Amino acid sequence: MRTVIVGGSSGLGRCIGVGLARRGAQVALLARRRRQLEDAAREAGGATLAIPCDVTDEDSCTSAIAEAIAGLGGIDALVYAPGIGPLARLIDTDAATWRRAFDTNVIGAALVTRAAMDALTTSAGTAVYLSSVSASVTPPWPGLGAYAVSKAALDKLVEAWRSEHPGIGFTRVIVGDCTGGEGDSQTQFTAEWDMDLAAELFPIWLERNLLSGSLIDVDDLVGMVDAVLRGGATLSTPSISIIPRPVPPT
Repeated sequence: MRTVIVGGSSGLGRCIGVGLARRGAQVALLARRRRQLEDAAREAGGATLAIPCDVTDEDSCTSAIAEAIAGLGGIDALVYAPGIGPLARLIDTDAATWRRAFDTNVIGAALVTRAAMDALTTSAGTAVYLSSVSASVTPPWPGLGAYAVSKAALDKLVEAWRSEHPGIGFTRVIVGDCTGGEGDSQTQFTAEWDMDLAAELFPIWLERNLLSGSLIDVDDLVGMVDAVLRGGATLSTPSISIIPRPVPPT
């Protein structure tokens, strides 16, 4: 299975890329940060490709996907994992923050999919996009409005691609709380947060039962993505949810 992982240098993208490579997939990892990208490729082993790609730049997306197609000999599967979640109340969210969220979470997904479309059509392949509980399951979390809105737009983007290209399997994977692996494999989602604001918002999230109180095992996430990709040739899987069981009351 010739698989392209976008956002494969860190966090859940890295976990999925390394995990799929170890399960026998031929993998190309695409991401912006070269050192982490090359480290991830070494961790994955084998002939894993490390290809620089900035998802906010159209030319970068086009050239990176072309390099992946050439290196893998085609594409059977695409995984789009990048996601940024700026922490700010909506009243404090400026235009630049909105653009950053949509450039990474939505427009980048559209650009890499467009670049991969001919190869995915040839292979009748599968494309997977990591989505969010706050966009698809719960009400938007206070302080994460821009993130929830952009991920909701990603959900509609996946549906739009599916409606225009029914020969390709487009799947939205809704992921609950998951920290990822160790080191660079840990999620970077909160790296740029204002922790004072997070401390103010945490009790609200807790009061509204937005926190499950438990975490997904990243190996379970990798296994689920692997199953969706391998079943893509014969199964239609528009959406799956990977959400931890809530901690039972004591």
